[in-house]
Formats: sequence, C-alpha cells, structure tokens
Amino acid sequence: MDALTAARLQMTVSLGFHMVYAAIGIGLPLLMVLVEGMYLRTGQPHYKTLAKTWAKTTGLLFAVGAVSGTALSLELGLLWPKYMELLGAVVGHIFGLEGYAFFLEAIFIGLYLYGWDRLGPRAHWWCGVVIAVSGMLSGVFVLGVNAWMQQPVGFEWDGDRVTVTDPIAIFKQPLWFYMAWHSTLACYLSVAFAVAGWYAWRALRGQHDARISTALAVALLVGGISAFLQPLSGDLLAKYVFKTQPAKFAAMEGQFVTQTYAPLRIGGIPDEETQTTDWAIEIPGGLSFLATGDPSAEVPGLDQVPREDWPNVELTHLAFQVMVGAGTLLMIVSAWFWWCYWRHRERLLENRWLLWTLVVAAPLGFIGLEAGWFVTEVGRQPWIIQHVMRTRDAVTPADGVVGVFYGFALLYLVLGVTVIVLLRRLANRPSAE
Repeated sequence: MDALTAARLQMTVSLGFHMVYAAIGIGLPLLMVLVEGMYLRTGQPHYKTLAKTWAKTTGLLFAVGAVSGTALSLELGLLWPKYMELLGAVVGHIFGLEGYAFFLEAIFIGLYLYGWDRLGPRAHWWCGVVIAVSGMLSGVFVLGVNAWMQQPVGFEWDGDRVTVTDPIAIFKQPLWFYMAWHSTLACYLSVAFAVAGWYAWRALRGQHDARISTALAVALLVGGISAFLQPLSGDLLAKYVFKTQPAKFAAMEGQFVTQTYAPLRIGGIPDEETQTTDWAIEIPGGLSFLATGDPSAEVPGLDQVPREDWPNVELTHLAFQVMVGAGTLLMIVSAWFWWCYWRHRERLLENRWLLWTLVVAAPLGFIGLEAGWFVTEVGRQPWIIQHVMRTRDAVTPADGVVGVFYGFALLYLVLGVTVIVLLRRLANRPSAE
C-alpha cells in the first residue's frame, strides 16, 4: 500500500466514523428540546424522562465526537500539509468559527446535564436551544470549508504565495447555502429515523407506555418534515453542481456521452471501459429536464472531460443512487406512519408491520448520509481543491503513513466498541418518571 492510498483510506475511515457523531450532535438536541418544551407546556413527566435520556445520550456521543474530531484535525495536518497550508491561509478562520460553535455547545451541554435542579425550567430549556443551534452552526461552518474545496474563491495563488482577496467569499456563493441546507436536513433525517427505529423495537418487545409513543411521534415529525424537504434541497444542489462541476454531475448520473434529451437513469452500473451505464431504467429527457427545466437541453458528458480528470464513475454513481433511494424510502415510510397515526392513533403501537418497517428503516438515514458524502468527495476527485490542487500532490512525502493508518483505525475501533458498551448500559438502566 503506497502513502497516497493509505492516506485516502485513513480519511475515509475517519470521516465515515466522525460523521455519525457529528450528525447526532446536530439532530438529537433538536428532539431533546422539543420534548422538554412539551414538558414545560403540559407538566407530563414522561416528556422530562425522554429529555433526560436523550440529554445523556447527547453528552456521551458528543464526548466521543470530540475525540474523533480532534484525531481528524491531527490527521489533516499530518497527511496533507500542502493542502492545509493553502486551506489554512484562505478559510482557516472558518475552522475557527466552527471551533467557537463547538466549545459553545460543550459549555451548554454541561449546563444542561447538571442544571435540571439548579436552573429555572425556562432557563434550562434555553440551554438546550443553544446546544441545538450551536451544533447546527458547527456543521454549517464545516460545510463552508468543504464548499470552498468544491468551488475555491476569494484568493490568488501563484503556486508559492497565497493572497486572500475576500475572506468570506465562499459565504457569498449559493453552493455553501445549498450544501448547508442539504446536509443539515440529512442529519435531522438520519437521527430522527434512528431514534424512531430504536423505540419501535422497544414497542415490539412489549413496551407500550407514553414515552414510546411520544418518542415515535416526535422523531417522525422531525424525520418526516426533513424527508420531504430533502428532495427540494437536493434538486437545488444538483442543479448548481451541473453548472459548476460538470465532471461530478456526469459521474453522478452515469452520463458518458454529451447529448440532448439526456435520460434520467435509475440504478445501473457504469462501465468506464465501454463508457455505458448498463441495466439502468432510463426516462427519456428526464436528466435534461431536471438539470435545466428543458427536456431537450444538452447535458455534457464525461467525453468532454480529460480522462485523467475523471472521478471514480462507478462509485460516484452507485453512491448517488443509494443516497436518493434511501431518501425516497424514508419519505414513503414517514407518510405511512402519519397516515396510521391519523387513522389509528390509539392502536399505533399494535401495528407490528409499521413497527418492523421503522426498525428496518432505522439505519437508512445514516446510509444515505454516508453515501451523499461519498458523492461529494469522490465526485471531486482527482482534485482535493477543485482545479487548484490534485490529491496526489497534497499528500505528505514522509514515511510511515501506512502505520499511522493502522494506528488511527485501531483508535476508531476502540471508540466504537466503547460507545456500544456505554449505550447498552444507558439503555438498560431503568428510568423513573
């Protein structure tokens, strides 16, 4: 294994692991705030019990996310020094804003966890609001950095000297807003359906108390809204990618040849050798219409991109299909849940077909989230900074990269096992209302 391969695998493992905890740090506080608000309004103790349980889970997973995020920051400096030199000069201050939001979230998690009997009820609830908002802003700032990697603006670079011309240029670009909206909704969607799946499993095991029904309703409220907003945000983002990153767009859609009336492909496996996407269901003119609003419009294919600038077409296309498929399934599941809630609310927890569906659907949000980031990152290759720096030119020339990969992979394995053990203990602890 060479240094470039080891470094890329390490970032894949690190980001894939950290992303789960980052999403939970964004999504779970929102659910927590909603149920505590219901407790303040009604005084029903099961709302408070849920808020306390979700607060402890938030605190635990925030701590693990802090460790994995710190390791990830260290990896960026160790593995990609040339990249960090340029990125730090242009958008390092955005990382600083993310750190500020992170520490604000950490402070108020402490106040929230230890302030139940020490703060006034409304003051305590507002602490939860700060956690939810700062967690969301932390993700938004990180997406500002990633959006800059996709569309580098606000600087001049002659290969040696960097001159920053506009330190907030990326925030003036639509791409940052589209990515922030799309990714934040994905975090809410992923966490909401994971929570719903867990409480559906408990209902299947015979727990039919008010906490279970409330948890399902609150989770599917957030998950359902996010699921139906997600296609809107995805459409805007895809249209912008079509304009600014034609190679990524063509790889996403398996579009090898430039053509009018380009078909929308559902499924299929791209073959880079034959330059065809086999076994796909094709809707004539569908891709042209979605990209431009005109079914006869021309869609550039990979034939207009030098072969050395192609991303991994097969991986990008399959990840895109998984992301879209997972989101579509979650829309259907959420619609079914609310139809059953409206028709048979009093017997909702007796609908075993629905409960089993929620259990099976529980990981789909995170699968879609991870697949979406594969599209974002793999689709940009071979560039680490689009049309500015190639990935192979950014990796460290130092020895020992393979050993570092195995060391950090072991760290994430230990963290993962620790989290599973602690969550099982938290889940098995009896809760008193």
